[in-house]
Amino acid sequence: MADFQAMHVIEALRSGVPSRAVGAYFSEARPAMLKKLRSEMEAVQQSGKSRGMVFTGKYGEGKTHMLNTVFSMASESNMAVSYVSLGKETPMDKMHLLYPKLIANTYLPGKAQPGFRSLLEEMTEGSGVAGQLMAYAATSLETNKIYHLLEAFLGTQEEEERAQFLADLEGDFVSSALIKKSFRRVTGKPAKMNQNFSKTKHYMDYFDFISVLFRRAGLNGWVILFDEAELLGRLGKKARMKCYRNMQAFLNPGKELEGVFSLFAFSASFADEVIDRRHEIANVEETFAEDPAALKAARATLNAVLDAPELAPLSREEILLVLSNIQEFHGLAYDWTPGVSPETLYANTEGGGYLLRTRIRAAIELLDQLYQYGEAGKIKLTALGQESLEEESDTPELPEDF
Repeated sequence: MADFQAMHVIEALRSGVPSRAVGAYFSEARPAMLKKLRSEMEAVQQSGKSRGMVFTGKYGEGKTHMLNTVFSMASESNMAVSYVSLGKETPMDKMHLLYPKLIANTYLPGKAQPGFRSLLEEMTEGSGVAGQLMAYAATSLETNKIYHLLEAFLGTQEEEERAQFLADLEGDFVSSALIKKSFRRVTGKPAKMNQNFSKTKHYMDYFDFISVLFRRAGLNGWVILFDEAELLGRLGKKARMKCYRNMQAFLNPGKELEGVFSLFAFSASFADEVIDRRHEIANVEETFAEDPAALKAARATLNAVLDAPELAPLSREEILLVLSNIQEFHGLAYDWTPGVSPETLYANTEGGGYLLRTRIRAAIELLDQLYQYGEAGKIKLTALGQESLEEESDTPELPEDF
């Protein structure tokens, strides 16, 4: 009987669509990088101090797969995980717009669907966790809006209000008037806001609060994964400068975030095509000449990208391991035993190009042909299910661009 999870993995690899399942099962390659990332996450878990890093890689060499592998590692370590690809809909230069997109793609450990509402819906007024969160929101954030919102959420019996307050914490910000009205009804006291909340200025209050919520709820922290960060290079000059400044909120957050590990994946060409050719170091110095803090942050981001470790091309041994896994999953997916060695797959997919993803697709197509016809290229399976190589064959070989 076919294994549907294995079939999902094979179809994801065939299509090239990023998959958390693929990241979970194909995690043996690049052990040095994985060891580094695991060490960073464990340090965050143990200390509660947030940190971030950047890594780069060439097109098609496994950046997204690496992020999916980290996703699985973090989930197994009892950490919440957020995964977004940066772009126009997830703009790093407009953090109040990035926040709701990021939250919409946040997963609690072991959950197939995104969302963290259950952590708040199960919380009761007067509980220890609720008290800790309200104390934090009242004294440790730039504004005390979330304190008043949380007090009103825990005290109100109006389901519509509760839904609106939960939506606010997900980035669909509600008016202060609604919070004040509910707070007064619940507590019998007027809400004393320390300042007017502005989503374009005080967005970090929400990132900070959610990071503390996860830790107080018993999770080991929060991992935030940013894919396709090189798309920042398509933005205008002013927007790029803001992105570099804002990235430091994740790469070097200081005391603001609690227990957060952030990871950015950049194309290896970003340093040359954007930082060098567009003279970004000079641009940030010009843009933030009168703002020393912003200048320091933007410089630090550019240095982090320039100094980032790059995914090295997989070695022959690592590719053989990947092909062996593909062979195993193909057999499970279609309930057969591929009678071909990983070495033969390796030799017969070298024409698939230099990109790892095209080589993987070529291997799957070759296995498809063997499964359906018993032969592919110069490989033929005998009646005993063993491979034999022919010097010549009328069967066309795999095209080089497959």
